[in-house]
Amino acid sequence: MSAEATNPGAPSRMRARARIDIRRLGRVALGPTSRDRLPDAIGHVAEAHRAHHPDADLTILRRAYVLAESSHRGQMRKSGEPYITHPLAVTLILAELGAETTTLTAALLHDTVEDTDVTLDQVRTQFGEEVCFLVDGVTKLEKVDYGAAAEPETFRKMLVATGNDVRVMSIKLADRLHNMRTLGVMRPEKQARIAKVTRDVLIPLAERLGVQALKTELEDLVFAILHPEEYENTRALIAADATAGDPLGVIAEEVREVLRDADLAAEVLVRPRHFVSVHRVRLKRGELRGTDFGRLLVLVGEDADCYGVLGELHTCFTPVISEFKDFIATPKFNLYQSLHTAVASPDGQVAEILIRTHQMHKVAEAGVVALGNPYAPTEGPEPTVEGERADPTRPGWLSRLLEWQESTPDPDTFWTSLRADLAQDGEITVFRSDGGTLGLPAGASCVDAAYAQYGEAAHGCIGARVNGRLATLSTVLGDGDTVQLLLAHDSGSGPSPDWLDHARTPAARIPITGWLAAHPESEFRTSGGQPTAPRTAGEAAATAPPVAHSGRPAVENAVVDLPDATVRLAGCCTPVPPDAVTGFAVRGGVVTVHREECPAVGRMEARGRERVGVRWLATGDCRVTLVAESFGRPRLLADLTEAIATAGAAVVSATVEPPSEQRVRHTYTLQLPDAGGLPGLMRAMREVPGVYDVSRAQHPATA
Repeated sequence: MSAEATNPGAPSRMRARARIDIRRLGRVALGPTSRDRLPDAIGHVAEAHRAHHPDADLTILRRAYVLAESSHRGQMRKSGEPYITHPLAVTLILAELGAETTTLTAALLHDTVEDTDVTLDQVRTQFGEEVCFLVDGVTKLEKVDYGAAAEPETFRKMLVATGNDVRVMSIKLADRLHNMRTLGVMRPEKQARIAKVTRDVLIPLAERLGVQALKTELEDLVFAILHPEEYENTRALIAADATAGDPLGVIAEEVREVLRDADLAAEVLVRPRHFVSVHRVRLKRGELRGTDFGRLLVLVGEDADCYGVLGELHTCFTPVISEFKDFIATPKFNLYQSLHTAVASPDGQVAEILIRTHQMHKVAEAGVVALGNPYAPTEGPEPTVEGERADPTRPGWLSRLLEWQESTPDPDTFWTSLRADLAQDGEITVFRSDGGTLGLPAGASCVDAAYAQYGEAAHGCIGARVNGRLATLSTVLGDGDTVQLLLAHDSGSGPSPDWLDHARTPAARIPITGWLAAHPESEFRTSGGQPTAPRTAGEAAATAPPVAHSGRPAVENAVVDLPDATVRLAGCCTPVPPDAVTGFAVRGGVVTVHREECPAVGRMEARGRERVGVRWLATGDCRVTLVAESFGRPRLLADLTEAIATAGAAVVSATVEPPSEQRVRHTYTLQLPDAGGLPGLMRAMREVPGVYDVSRAQHPATA
């Protein structure tokens, strides 16, 4: 399959000049050079660069080209072209996106250290530290040194470098785009392998960095390789539409007339959908309408004009309210800003419309590339973050990725986690109780928020308040929520295996998995913030997270027959004096104490664990979980909590399950000042009207 076959162009009538066209690159004439002018071969790069940066000094580009051409001389691509055509094509892609001179210089040199005798020291000496950093960032690691781990470790290296300079990933994306354009010379199996990595890693990165011009073409190229039948069907649909009239063009002219009458200066263009976009619309709607093959793009000068255009369109056409989205007031996490709407014309045709300023459009197409050099000198001291220069373009998702990758030295785990992380759609911002913010992927839970805020200290999280109300750790957070994480004072608390069911981020899953592997006995203990969400019975005060019972620190009133052991009371049965108890030694010199009738005792013995003798020294304060079975009635919860308070106990957490056949199950975790008062407390709770049984919990609170 040739590069041209995997790089379709839309029909000519659908082309819109506002879309950056980075699909052109003719044969490069390796013409003569002189000391005082650019080589002929990069004249087109200089032209594209000057279109965005009229005052750019091109001297460094000339020197970079001379070094790249001389070092790659004699090397050929698999297509048979001189190798220098590749760095030239990569540089052209970035130049047309508006990249500044330093990025273009590094793009020309990006393969010299990897494929020639040029060293990083030579690049640093001739072009400076910044260009050297960018070139090093995109240089692959050698398979001879890393074996099968070379690819994941290369991406790890690039991502770490991107964390300090996002231009590294800009060069990598342009490099992959040109390689994908010319992938047809490879064996089919190698095409598929490269396309899958592009789909799973590079395309999500392009989306997150906002470089839509690269993302859309990469999607089409991958689509053609991995789904050739669907691709050909989509190509046929677009070709058929090219001869079926121009409904979008008609609506575009009507929109222009409306805006002229309103004295609003605007440019109205037909913006064709790329192949993957057409395919997605077909899957969503079935039969395609003539207006489904593109959208209208309205470009204006100022932000306020966007809303002026929106008002005129909604006044003169019938708006499809469900299609309206305001990404100007609330930009996407990848810098994208635009108003989205859809209107119906008098003849019933529905057209989707994008409204944005020229600057918004530039950023929408080029993303971080359009921001220029984020490290250009400014007045005052250069901001730093923990010894590194602060990157004003570093998004929250990248910071989180850089944090969790440090905890995954294993290349396979890193590669799997990276793909899973990049597969997350969208990002939300939640507010912490101290006024700070957390950036999380859409669908993240309180478990994810806890590890994002506290790292491994989140092992002791026992619940949360979301928008002021108690919530379980499994609660899915929404954009703009306020979350307050509640941590146990119990230093021995740890996560439950169930937390993995609610953790979407590697930053949460990796430390949870690590803790569980280091504490195999945790499967017999309920743990901090059991995330299986109990459903409330209508009384909001009862919607509390289960509490951490596991791993209490050494207790003074329980003594075990094992010298120097740390004693912990098991959370599955919450033993208190004068219960009959037994203990089992676990890792770390710890003995967990269970009630004799606890089901975990049988499981421990079945695994060959030997019992350790335990005795109580005296009664004292304790924490216990009680289950109250009752008939549903008004004010039942208030009466129960009053009885608990009268007995001198403090409610640590409470859950109420949904009523079943008029019966309600309450689970309370209580702190008692004296374990000797437990029988009296249970009697007081049984005396509450409607309560027919109160018992000690024999299993996790949410079971």
